[in-house]
Amino acid sequence: MFDHFVVSVVVCPVLVALAVRWLADRLRPEAAVTVLVLSIVTASAACLISLSAFALKAVAEIPAVGVSLGYSDAVVRADTEREPWVSALSAVLLLASVGGMVRIWWLHRRELSVAHAFRGLPVDDDRVTMIDDTRAEAFAVPGPPGRVVVTTGMREVLDDQQYSALLAHERAHLDSRHHALVLLARMAAAVHPIFWWLTRRIDFLVERAADERAAEQLGDRRVVARAIGAAALRASHARLGLSMAPGRQDLRGAGVVPRRVASLLAPRYAARLLTLVAVPVVVAAGSVVWTGECVADLGELLYAAGMLH
Repeated sequence: MFDHFVVSVVVCPVLVALAVRWLADRLRPEAAVTVLVLSIVTASAACLISLSAFALKAVAEIPAVGVSLGYSDAVVRADTEREPWVSALSAVLLLASVGGMVRIWWLHRRELSVAHAFRGLPVDDDRVTMIDDTRAEAFAVPGPPGRVVVTTGMREVLDDQQYSALLAHERAHLDSRHHALVLLARMAAAVHPIFWWLTRRIDFLVERAADERAAEQLGDRRVVARAIGAAALRASHARLGLSMAPGRQDLRGAGVVPRRVASLLAPRYAARLLTLVAVPVVVAAGSVVWTGECVADLGELLYAAGMLH
């Protein structure tokens, strides 16, 4: 079974991560972000199932368990006798992955709880809640009903066109459920550390996807670019509440806003590369098939151990 560990836990996640990282800057984000995130999630799910299978094998290798359940633990151990560490390591990695996922989910729920503060506030026909605050802030709050929260401080620094661009950007987050994509990417990163390398990239991609959606709706990329610049210059470092992505640390990250503006003013995308999205998809799908074989092999191993006892 060791080959299953190598492929599902090591090789496939790394290949998917490399493919996503390479494609992220070369494709239109609104056309690729969902597929790229789902590729990451699929590979991480396969990894998690493989770790679970090996963790179960680790339990089955315990002599006391074999005696109590009436099978040969020696047969189970013999399957990976050249790599005796793999089962125990998988159990540790599984516990770490589950703990990381629980933490990400808890943080997500804590962030979503901010939405309760806005449900009692009025929302206009444009799904906007205006807050009287001198800080320049704007963010999307998902959940029924999804809304865009804007401070008066932000409204004052934008002209009408820029304000329309801001609303279109935040509505794109809501309509495309970008908060769910960001959550899935972070869950995947909790399963496999290679995907932490991609979380900031995914955050950036969903922002770029919202930028492109806003530019398409307004029909003027420069207006959206100016709105991004004006909002970034006046935005407070202290966030009021829930933001889609990037997070507060990403907003302050050097180069994020200039890169978004540059992408709007001079987009460089190769349409022919869109077909290469199939690369991470195929690798992720292959990891699922390989994981299925891992589970089947474990079942056969446990059956053989019971028959030979």
